[in-house]
Amino acid sequence: MKRVVYAVVSLILLFIMGCSLPPERPVKKDELYRTGIYNYYKIQESPERVLAALNKDGEVVLEVEYKKQPLYLKILATSKGLVLSVSER
Repeated sequence: MKRVVYAVVSLILLFIMGCSLPPERPVKKDELYRTGIYNYYKIQESPERVLAALNKDGEVVLEVEYKKQPLYLKILATSKGLVLSVSER
């Protein structure tokens, strides 16, 4: 019985830790522009929509294009700033 309880509690904790949280301080537009993503990638979403998603969830995944190659760009808001991660679609 104890094993089942520990397993359920562990699964709940893993689920909660896997959810994204809003950043400690709101991300500002100049921080987003400092990354240079709008200069390097073709992005359909406006900066305001990206900022709203970052400030609500703490992360956003965008479908971008770089030299006609479709990519995913993940932006994560951390206490040290924005962290970018690019992967193929």
